[in-house]
Amino acid sequence: MDRLIVGVSGASGIIYGIRTLEALQSLGIESHLVASKAAEMTLGYETKLSIKEFRALGDHVYKMPDVGAPIASGSFGTLGMIIAPCSVRTMSEIATGVTSSLLTRAADVVLKERRTLVLMVRETPFHLGHIRTMETLAEMGAIICPPLPAFYAQPVTIDDLVNQSVGRALDLFDLDWDATRRWGEDLEGGRRG
Repeated sequence: MDRLIVGVSGASGIIYGIRTLEALQSLGIESHLVASKAAEMTLGYETKLSIKEFRALGDHVYKMPDVGAPIASGSFGTLGMIIAPCSVRTMSEIATGVTSSLLTRAADVVLKERRTLVLMVRETPFHLGHIRTMETLAEMGAIICPPLPAFYAQPVTIDDLVNQSVGRALDLFDLDWDATRRWGEDLEGGRRG
């Protein structure tokens, strides 16, 4: 059961998916990666990684049309799934239950099996339709976890911001990644005098 499904959609912020995969490697958690075509396009816009290098970060990698993959079945045990980043389109498809790809099918399976589904929704600002979709998903059991910066962690670099957001998302699976800075624990000045 030390497996986590990592979905990557085409929203800006592919670094969150990359960093999640890197964190899982360091934690010894088996990753099952499914990324949309738009995610692979975003990879080219936002990083210097090749698609081959990106896919190499996952222990198991699936193509979007492969609805016969293990992660499409509830009998395949996992800790759940994180979609990092999660586009509004992906979020909306999951909310309706009308899934058209392995990415959204795997998320639907995670929900039906009552496992943890974390959506790092990367869009702003939200209109009322987005908010209602998030409400629907929260009622279905998903956790909406936009990658928002935690300034108490005193970030200095973009990596610090990314690591903190990814670390807090991994906390939702009870995975303690050492790059996560914690209030009142490893932060000097974490308590007021």
